[in-house]
Amino acid sequence: MKIYPAIDLKDGKAVRLSKGVMNSAKIYSNSPYELAKEFENLGASNLHIVDLNGAFKGEPQNIEQIKKIRQNCNLHIQLGGGIRDEDTIKMYLDLGVNRLILGSIALTNPNFVKKMASKYPIAIGIDSINGMVAVQGWAKISSISAINLAKEFSNVGVEDIICTDISKDGMLCGVNVEFTEQIAINSNISTIASGGVKDISDIIKCKNSNNIGGVIIGKAFYENRLDLKKVFEIV
Repeated sequence: MKIYPAIDLKDGKAVRLSKGVMNSAKIYSNSPYELAKEFENLGASNLHIVDLNGAFKGEPQNIEQIKKIRQNCNLHIQLGGGIRDEDTIKMYLDLGVNRLILGSIALTNPNFVKKMASKYPIAIGIDSINGMVAVQGWAKISSISAINLAKEFSNVGVEDIICTDISKDGMLCGVNVEFTEQIAINSNISTIASGGVKDISDIIKCKNSNNIGGVIIGKAFYENRLDLKKVFEIV
């Protein structure tokens, strides 16, 4: 199981939101690239980045900070937020980002995502509220279930699904393990749990699942609820 420390970018700063609400942003660092280096020093191999401004606007908004992060660490970087076309995918790959996360467009244009997954390293971000898919920076709730959307991408080359229960995101209330497992089982795609990690017990629960391929860690680290060194010892 892989561990993905998270950096969410808003206006060039590393922040965390509560339940995806932009005006709930709490700033944790004015130098996100330094955070990335800290994660690497603690033993991380992977990094999860979200361009929050980009997710809302539908196009990249924090490119300079992403460049700095790439230049200052050797982590495997997966990046999402506002990626809606092939030119943006190529641009980020040229910058040295290792994998792109396609979210809203997975719902609005699944055929595009399938085409991109056949050509580039692509993960799908499926974010949901009460089991229904949320898009555009979680600002809109669709009428499509997360499980049905996940099924759409079976056997098309998608590397991972990143599954976020928005009701738990940033709330330090525990990972929705069952929901994450259902996404993995129904899609037959390795699924990364996101949202709600509160302490080491969540990491152990995910590790003990046969269906969860990774966990994203955000606020639990920033609020000193979780020792990343211990996490890496466990996994």
